Amino acid sequence: MQNEEPGNAGEAAANGVNENLEVLKEEASNAFSNAMQGDFSGLIEMSMIYLPKAVLVVLGVIVAYFVAKFVSRIAGTPVRRRVDETLGRFVSKVVFYAIMVCVLLGVAGSVGINVTSFAAILGAAGFAIGLAFQGTLGNFASGILLLVFRPFKVGDVISAAGIVAKVNEIDLFTTTFDTPDNRRIIVPNSQIAGGTIENITFHKERRVDVSVGTEYSASLDLTRETLAKAAESLSDKMLTGEGRGYQIVLGELGDSAVAWTVRFWTRAEDFWGVKEALTRAVKNGLDEAGIGIPFPQLDVNLTGAPADTEGSGDGKIKPRLRQ
Repeated sequence: MQNEEPGNAGEAAANGVNENLEVLKEEASNAFSNAMQGDFSGLIEMSMIYLPKAVLVVLGVIVAYFVAKFVSRIAGTPVRRRVDETLGRFVSKVVFYAIMVCVLLGVAGSVGINVTSFAAILGAAGFAIGLAFQGTLGNFASGILLLVFRPFKVGDVISAAGIVAKVNEIDLFTTTFDTPDNRRIIVPNSQIAGGTIENITFHKERRVDVSVGTEYSASLDLTRETLAKAAESLSDKMLTGEGRGYQIVLGELGDSAVAWTVRFWTRAEDFWGVKEALTRAVKNGLDEAGIGIPFPQLDVNLTGAPADTEGSGDGKIKPRLRQ
């Protein structure tokens, strides 16, 4: 037996629903016509048949709503407490709508409505909607991945989709960020999940790196001692232990300076304050020790002056004025 195409199944289901509605419409029309002539038997018969079904549907929807709210709250609370607030809300919504759909289909079947027809219609509609909203569904799928695998959570500062900002809210389709200069940015989830994500505040400890170049005439031992004193001046902000503390690293011999790096471990929340304070301490310490910080220089040696310029003899070139 061959499976029907979604379009054919949906069309057949819609035809079945229309036929049922036509029958109900005809019965109601006949009952009201007879009632206008004084014969209420048809109207009473319809009331006895359809009124209990209508009451059952209303009661079923009301009970389903409160049951779904209760069960979804129970299902989402442990997730919110132990895992993540956003994921807990997502689980609650999924449980709520799943219960509502199941109960409504059950109530519809109990009152004589062909549930298979509605299922076929929903399947055909879902197929069409999926084709029309591919991008939106991609954002939805990415949102589920972000909520399940949790590469970041609300409150983290991350670098993703070309921005560096604090995560304010994670929804199914978008993620909302707040930047340090108080701008609100909303990014589709597919752009975040499809790229590289750097969670800057994932760890509670961070290393501050301050790079500096010193002149070649300065003593290496004196420079190291000066930089160490600068780092030790912030000992109240320094983390100790294996692999922590501070390190003075002699990097390389550059074109115009000896490259040094001061590495300093601190708490993540103190990162920017420590970076500024350490940079200030390094600069002041080098100044007090008489160690200069050179800047790039370019030496130009001239073997002869062009025809339209005059040499002054001091290595400088003066332009010749044309009459």
